[in-house]
Amino acid sequence: MSHHPTAGDWGLIAAVTTIVYIAAARWCMPTPKTKRRMSFAPLAGCVYLVPAAAIKDYSVSLTLYLYSSVLLTFVIMMVPARKRIAADILEQEQNPGIKVQVNTATLWWLGLSLTGCIAAMVYFRPFIE
Repeated sequence: MSHHPTAGDWGLIAAVTTIVYIAAARWCMPTPKTKRRMSFAPLAGCVYLVPAAAIKDYSVSLTLYLYSSVLLTFVIMMVPARKRIAADILEQEQNPGIKVQVNTATLWWLGLSLTGCIAAMVYFRPFIE
């Protein structure tokens, strides 16, 4: 017999995921400005996700699953490419008049990890409710 996480379980998962995301995002970002911006992303996710989920009549569990999955996707995408992303952000902030070219390996990582995370989200979706 399988146990599906309850809405309360997902609330706890979402809270822990938020803490992990904020810690990772602040660690990965090179400047106070980018650290602040990344720290507000969970709030932006809530402002967007909750009304969107209500419109689509998603359950609380599914809404918290999506929220947690998106934050973890950002962590998975950022942390391995942290040094390169930070260098590109710092260079762009120091030279706002030029367009910094993103490293090809970083672009591949971001694309592949995003694709893998989306595939995992879709795969695990049926187990949520």
